[in-house]
Amino acid sequence: MFNRRQFLTRTLQGSSLLALGSVVPEFIANTAHAAEKGKDNILVVIEMNGGNDGLNTVIPYADDLYHKYRPTLKQTKDQVVRLNDQLGLNPGMQSFRQLWNQGQLAVVQGVGYPNPDRSHFESMDIWQTADPRRSIKTGWLGRSVNELQGQGGFVPILHIGAGRLPPAVQGTPGGAVSINNRQPFKLDLGGGTVAQQKARRKLLEELSVPEKDDNAGDILQFVRLRQLRTMTSVERLQELLSKQRMQPNQFYGPDGFYGPNSLPMQLQLVANLIITGFGTRIFYVMIDGFDTHSMQAEPHRKLLAQLSDAIFNMFNTLKNGGHDKRVMVMTYSEFGRRVQENGSKGTDHGAGSCLFVAGPALKGGIVGEHPSLKDLDSGDLKYAIDFRRVYATLLDTWLHCDSKAVLGGKFEHLEGLKPRKA
Repeated sequence: MFNRRQFLTRTLQGSSLLALGSVVPEFIANTAHAAEKGKDNILVVIEMNGGNDGLNTVIPYADDLYHKYRPTLKQTKDQVVRLNDQLGLNPGMQSFRQLWNQGQLAVVQGVGYPNPDRSHFESMDIWQTADPRRSIKTGWLGRSVNELQGQGGFVPILHIGAGRLPPAVQGTPGGAVSINNRQPFKLDLGGGTVAQQKARRKLLEELSVPEKDDNAGDILQFVRLRQLRTMTSVERLQELLSKQRMQPNQFYGPDGFYGPNSLPMQLQLVANLIITGFGTRIFYVMIDGFDTHSMQAEPHRKLLAQLSDAIFNMFNTLKNGGHDKRVMVMTYSEFGRRVQENGSKGTDHGAGSCLFVAGPALKGGIVGEHPSLKDLDSGDLKYAIDFRRVYATLLDTWLHCDSKAVLGGKFEHLEGLKPRKA
């Protein structure tokens, strides 16, 4: 077991809070707004990894050119989940029908960025850093934590899933916590016996009291308290995860059972954490498999079914717990697919695509025009909505952040993504 000073040295060394320098007083000031009403909204971000085929997600089923370009992948008006007389959702997205009918779903069309990159890695980095110039190394969600003024806990961002921490959440003051069902997060403060656990808790309590010879000043004391509360929040997270593991580890959907590492189960964990009042403001999850170069139709339908089932059932769980109106979900993928299907009954890397925003507080509806199939960019759909406009709208109107500070510029809001007026 190590002592107080060793613990502080280990914990504060390399702390991103200390590295903020002159920004720390502003961060302290922001935290002072914790009691302000209406600042505790939650954003759940879902990464659709692999490049989702937007043209077979939001489908212009009434357009003859769509049927011409997609001879084997086309979906007819009798198959789609109809949004209006021109557009419908992939048949796998039946769970979105009720969200759409209740005005709780926004369909954002023609989303992209200038000079699109068709590399998975490069394009994903652009979306996650919100920087098409690729000069920024931190993530847009990570940067937003400095601007959050909510009454959330001291683990502002949780990443749920296997793999490395996504770039989108990197740069978070105090760090983002990653939860992996295969390798559960463990707080390493030493020891596992009863005596060691008591000693650890005593140490944590002592950390909140300054020593007589401490000359660190208010800022360092604030950092100590922040780190202490983060540590205790993580301990509480461990307890919540232990309870979660006692619950059923599979979820039944139209296509059968979703396993413990599936998106529906991940979003059920998110819902339970929200209901228990854990306090995290941003959750980040990922669903893989959208790189559909061959035999696309059925795997793509199942992926979209899993996505819509997961979101719909998460909101049902939240509604039963009385927390659904505090939560908004945003999906995204690094790029769309080419308009014309390939010779393997699949689609290749493209550019412009679509995304979804969902939640009971949303205005909802169709946002933007569907890209024209008569006016393509080298075989790709043209984008009309810069994805940073989506980010800016959610940052400013939902998370109550300063999007200009996060994104490094001003981007016009999208009306359909703004919350309804109370």
